[in-house]
Amino acid sequence: MTRFRRIARIGALAASLLICLPLHLLWSAAGRHSPWPRRFLGMAARSVGARVRIEGHPFHGDSFIIANHVSWVDILALGGATGSAFVAHDGIAGWPVIGWLAAQNNTLFVARDRRGALSSQLDALRAALAGHQPVALFPEGTTSDGSGLLPFKPSLLAVLLPPPRSVRIQPVHIDYGPATAEISWHSDEPAGANAKRLLERKGRLDVTLRFLEPFDPAICPDRKALAAMTQERIAASIAHFHSGAAPCIAEPHES
Repeated sequence: MTRFRRIARIGALAASLLICLPLHLLWSAAGRHSPWPRRFLGMAARSVGARVRIEGHPFHGDSFIIANHVSWVDILALGGATGSAFVAHDGIAGWPVIGWLAAQNNTLFVARDRRGALSSQLDALRAALAGHQPVALFPEGTTSDGSGLLPFKPSLLAVLLPPPRSVRIQPVHIDYGPATAEISWHSDEPAGANAKRLLERKGRLDVTLRFLEPFDPAICPDRKALAAMTQERIAASIAHFHSGAAPCIAEPHES
């Protein structure tokens, strides 16, 4: 049954792509704003078994979304719900098919560990914010096991002080409930092994996107304060919705 579930979900993903990709290319060829990357992400989330529920109110003006990061399903769920462009590690740009698909959603690829690249990355991020598509960032820099937040990296948040246009920051708590520890992608697990494990998982995967109160980044004196304020708000939501949890910061680890 596990193999059947995996094949069925891969088939559903492929069908979602076959439906959305030609329509996206037609929209793009006509010079129109394409809604199909967002629709594909929403369909892809359902294809892998995710059922997304929204709590709170997504900000409908220009927004910069900052969220905790647990799984690659985060991107499907959050992108499908908001239409966000994501800030992602530049290594993803070279992944076959996935890198190209990410680019279709205006993904901003950054080299987090390359010294001297921050200035050009901030320029690219300012250009992205100059449009009206929401931009989403996972400031932990990697996925965590859901037991706590990794330290938020403040470097790219410098783009918001001041922002290139009137932008509100909206923290988002991505919550998989009791399934968090089971589906989280962390430590040294290969991407393929994690994908296989999720695609073979029995039952549906409930995902709650908790949109917390948006705020003006101008209330923060610097990027470190901005990262700390956002982290505190997401940590408080984690503590509130998980019995026994504390708004703590987990020790960093690689994934």
